[in-house]
Amino acid sequence: MSSILDSDIKYLPGVGPKRAELLNKELGISTFRDLLYNFPFRYVDRSRFYSIREIDSSMAYIQLRGRITRIDKVGQGRSQRLVARFSDGTGSIDLVFFKGLKWIEEKLQVGPEYVVFGKPATFNRSWNLVHPEIDLATEERLSQLGVMMGVYSSTEKLHNAGITNKFFEKMVGTLLERVLGSIEETLPAWIREEKHLAPLVFSLQNIHFPGSIQDLSRSQRRLKFEELFYLQLSLLRQKSIRMRADSGVVFRRIGDYFNKTYEALPFPLTGAQKRVLKEIRADVASGKQMNRLLQGDVGSGKTLVAVLAAMMALDNGYQACVMAPTEVLANQHYQSMQKFLAPSGARVALLTGSTKAKERELIHAGLLDGSVQIIVGTHALIEDTVQFRHLALAVIDEQHRFGVEQRSKLWSKSAVAPHVLVMTATPIPRTLAMTLYGDLDVSVLDELPPGRKPVETVHWTETRRGDLHNFMRQQIALGRQVFVVYPLIKESEKMDYKNLEEGYLHITEAFPAPQYKTAVVHGQQKTENKAFDMDLFARGKADILVATSVIEVGVDVPNASVMVIESAERFGLSQLHQLRGRVGRGAEKSYCILMTGYKLSNESKQRIELMCATSDGFELAEADLRMRGPGDFEGTRQSGLAFDLHIADLAKDSPALVEVRSLGERILADDPLLEHIENRLLAEQLRTLRLDTTVKDYSKIS
Repeated sequence: MSSILDSDIKYLPGVGPKRAELLNKELGISTFRDLLYNFPFRYVDRSRFYSIREIDSSMAYIQLRGRITRIDKVGQGRSQRLVARFSDGTGSIDLVFFKGLKWIEEKLQVGPEYVVFGKPATFNRSWNLVHPEIDLATEERLSQLGVMMGVYSSTEKLHNAGITNKFFEKMVGTLLERVLGSIEETLPAWIREEKHLAPLVFSLQNIHFPGSIQDLSRSQRRLKFEELFYLQLSLLRQKSIRMRADSGVVFRRIGDYFNKTYEALPFPLTGAQKRVLKEIRADVASGKQMNRLLQGDVGSGKTLVAVLAAMMALDNGYQACVMAPTEVLANQHYQSMQKFLAPSGARVALLTGSTKAKERELIHAGLLDGSVQIIVGTHALIEDTVQFRHLALAVIDEQHRFGVEQRSKLWSKSAVAPHVLVMTATPIPRTLAMTLYGDLDVSVLDELPPGRKPVETVHWTETRRGDLHNFMRQQIALGRQVFVVYPLIKESEKMDYKNLEEGYLHITEAFPAPQYKTAVVHGQQKTENKAFDMDLFARGKADILVATSVIEVGVDVPNASVMVIESAERFGLSQLHQLRGRVGRGAEKSYCILMTGYKLSNESKQRIELMCATSDGFELAEADLRMRGPGDFEGTRQSGLAFDLHIADLAKDSPALVEVRSLGERILADDPLLEHIENRLLAEQLRTLRLDTTVKDYSKIS
């Protein structure tokens, strides 16, 4: 049922087609609802007037009250600007305008009292406000100034088109007048009463135009609660429905494939690996489709768990596939699997973008007739030409790198939804896992295999460049290999960080051929060149691998014992931890050296200190979430969030997330399909928010 909130934004007075197109393109605002739920990202106290004497560089926005003493036009032609000298008795500041000069010149006068609002900046050592909001200080205008004023996200294109913060205020004000009377409550009364939540109309009014700090706080709590609640309810409902559906392929037996592989392992499984395999075994024997997330820190043995899970499929006459985000990682999995599977005689093939046409044809035929039992590959697996005889297990590595559409294409290749095992080496904080993977069962590999030694991590600055090269020479003399990782590939005018091209030259000067052999790998190389250099290093034919963070995931070189990360301050904690995990994979003592510039921000210092202090990936991930927010994990909708979060913050709102999940579980325990009368509003809201995905479709994208 359509509502006034579904109206096109161009029909809001003052917007029109051109502005509507720009709002949609820049901020994704295309309906009244989009604008209503486009909340301010912060608030400024508009009840306070500062004096010019008080201005300092820490202030984001200021409000002044005073008079214009002089108006001048400066410059010629396109570089012309209007400068109005503004004084409040404690000092003076320039109001500078670059656009709409004629209109502004007609509006401004010397003498009357004005209210000015803007962001202070300095030019030639004196303060100015560029394109500030300016109004006559009439009694009416002064009475309109609220306690708090919302600041909305914007872009340069919007600002240049006159869609300023003041324009946003005006649009939202017009919208609220028009729609507030039509807005219906979206949470049942019993939930609002039990959780002491403000009404929706009050919350929407006060999130945009707060009457007081208390009203703003109540509104934020209500809207955050609702956003997280419906997200969790959706995920839990899909899980609940899936658990009740008899839609899974049943693996009844454990046979020769599993037993021969298991018995030939060169080392015992860890307790964590055994526990996870039991969980997987219970899932695939249950008659329900398995949807399990396997979290394991770098080197915890996820690949072996995937191999043994695949053997369960083979023992029951089915096929398995392993999908990886990069060719490097797909190759790595293929090589590991070949080694583990040799005793069982299972046939495994590799399919990537660089597989030759003739080999590709043979693989396609083998998948159709069932002679290829396990296929490892990249997104090449989802091409229409790839068809299976009977796919029953799909293992997806580093899921957050795949789009929803890509994954659903893979599922469409099976008559019955295959069991799904999602693997990630990125330690995901609990609150984030509940949101990204809230519909999955979670297994954690929290033990490292025996023999793995912790990596010693140190922080050095440029003054120790000589020490670094000497240390690398010592390690190479002992027969070890060295990774050197850079954050950039090409010179950037805006950044003075060392880049890979320059770094490669320095390394080859400090480690000249033929005594030393240096390989190089980065994202802009041709696939065959990248594979050649990577293989050179993996086979021990190169002493040093200079790379970008393309080697972050999946490269396994047990003989590499030193990881040098240049401009380490450029990387997030999780990425630094992933890179560090590339060493310490053999029996030798390993080292991670974080190289940075002298000047570090407080946040960068904190990150580097944490890296040196702990090797616990989950502890680092929690810290990364607190410091940087969910950015890298969450990214776009592709990464698994059912919808964009408008107001909730996964880093800061974890108590609310736990609270809403518990409430959702309680509701679904009594009414798994939300069919009871008292839950009708909840089901309607899931439909309105497009979170009522059908079971069949959802099993294909989780």
